[in-house]
Amino acid sequence: MSPFWAFYFEPMQLRNIAIIAHVDHGKTTLVDALLTQSENFKAKNDGPKELIMDSNELERERGITIFSKNASIRYHDIKINIVDTPGHADFGGEVERIMRMVDGVLLLVDAKEGPMPQTKFVLRKAIEAGHKIIVVINKIDKPNARPEWVLNATYDLFFELGASEAQIEFPVIYASAVQGKAGLNKELSEMKDVDAVFETIVKYIPAPIVKDEEPLQMLTVNLTYDNYKGKIAICRLYAGILKKGEAVAHINRAGETKRAEVSSVMLFEGLGRIDVDEAHSGDIVALAGIPDVSIGETIADLKNPVALPIIQIDEPTIEMTFGVNTSPFKGKEGEYTTSRNIKERLWRELETDVALAINSTEFADRWVVAGRGELHLAILIEKMRREGFELEVSKPKVIFKEKDGKKLEPMELVSVEVPEKYSGIVIEMMGKRSGIMKDMRNDAGAVYMDFLIPTRGLIGSRGEFLTNTKGLGIMNSIFFGYEEYKGDIRPETRGSIISTDTGISNNFGLVVAQGRGKLFIGPAVEVYEGMVVGQNAKSGDVPVNVCKTKELNNFRAKNEGLQDQLEVPLTLTLEDSLSYMGDDEMVEITPKSVRIRKALLTDGERKRAKKA
Repeated sequence: MSPFWAFYFEPMQLRNIAIIAHVDHGKTTLVDALLTQSENFKAKNDGPKELIMDSNELERERGITIFSKNASIRYHDIKINIVDTPGHADFGGEVERIMRMVDGVLLLVDAKEGPMPQTKFVLRKAIEAGHKIIVVINKIDKPNARPEWVLNATYDLFFELGASEAQIEFPVIYASAVQGKAGLNKELSEMKDVDAVFETIVKYIPAPIVKDEEPLQMLTVNLTYDNYKGKIAICRLYAGILKKGEAVAHINRAGETKRAEVSSVMLFEGLGRIDVDEAHSGDIVALAGIPDVSIGETIADLKNPVALPIIQIDEPTIEMTFGVNTSPFKGKEGEYTTSRNIKERLWRELETDVALAINSTEFADRWVVAGRGELHLAILIEKMRREGFELEVSKPKVIFKEKDGKKLEPMELVSVEVPEKYSGIVIEMMGKRSGIMKDMRNDAGAVYMDFLIPTRGLIGSRGEFLTNTKGLGIMNSIFFGYEEYKGDIRPETRGSIISTDTGISNNFGLVVAQGRGKLFIGPAVEVYEGMVVGQNAKSGDVPVNVCKTKELNNFRAKNEGLQDQLEVPLTLTLEDSLSYMGDDEMVEITPKSVRIRKALLTDGERKRAKKA
């Protein structure tokens, strides 16, 4: 075997590490710096020059990591497998699996903001897994950076989460990921590259335990697809040597064992995968040839199959009903519109998203889909619409539990950062939603507040929060746990402007509707009866014919030549629509449009339902 390939088969020269952080603390930027400064990576001239690991279109648009990704970097004669992890708690299913794949963690913390809610969520998973942790205080070039305060806050967080003595004695690296620099002290002028990160990983993170002589044992942690090789399982090889063409035992989540054959073995090199004849214990490998493999299942020695512990995933807290589009515009804009299309797509998502749960209903074209939060489900819906699906969804609802005769509900720990002048209105908003303030601090005109609030109180709050803070507020939340039911929350007093006719919206009709509230559409837009076209300024729904045109006559009124002025309509995104809709409303989703509508389209149907 050539010296180059020998590098891959020396387990003691391996390091497996995950990089975790709060949203927007520079995690993906640091990964970019590590990749571009590694000895085996060359960025393509025509490829993206930054956010290399955020290869998914949705991730680039939203600036967050949604799907975990594997890469390999080389530092001298050491191969470092690095996994980029989601920073949002709604994608905790990804985080929990990744902790089973690595031996250590790079924890990235903003040099001004310090540890934030998502930091706490992901760090808890790493500590529970017993991993050693390297703390990277990033953005030290940021105005008003305060690395000493951040370091003390990080120590406090480790103590709070019950870290072991070995975990608390973590090394600290200071960095400016955007400049591609890092060092062991906070003097930016003394930093040249990110070698300090590489050196600390090699020195502090333990090499994987070598078990080449033991029977084969590996755990499927992630799945991907290849047009030629089919379903590819990404695994941590705990024991044994995996060989191409080898017969193995596939142990599913039910404990059933059956024979399978590995058609391809791959290792990670840079951002890609390379085919090899065999892989050794301790490495992160990808294999093909087992079409029905799923996440959390064991690939073991055929003669001595021993299953690994199944990955335990936190339960979903939010559910929505997904169904076939039933609006008058059904089938006009989507490629996949039938119940069979939607069902197959949802069940396919289950294969790669273990934090998702799907249950059938009494209706053949309706399913209850449960996830970790609004964002988790919104991302699934957005993926489906971009793939050409048409569907309609109901308002998100929390999942209640019962224990010892008591009704329990999910709670969220919400962290808020707002300019000082908006703190009062945010406190009032949270209070109306049964939120209890746990902490408050003022720092240079910015107010930081922590609230414990029922998840149902948080549903639909983000739009109101951004309005109240004029878009200057930042709100993040993590799942806190289940607590006893907090009582009724006063419903939001708002109403919708509903179209009474089907047709094309007209300037004249819209001006009339505009007098009742804020519009969601402009002129020359197709609408149908029962479609929500705006928000009523008062409580209660108001029907308006937005297709109405001005009657022609022989009389000319004063100022008739003046053009009626329409305000710019409020454009709602998918997430805005999911937050806005009421209990009796639905959101129609197509590849081209997102429309809010009444569940019962006609006024007569709604009146009969109200009487019943």
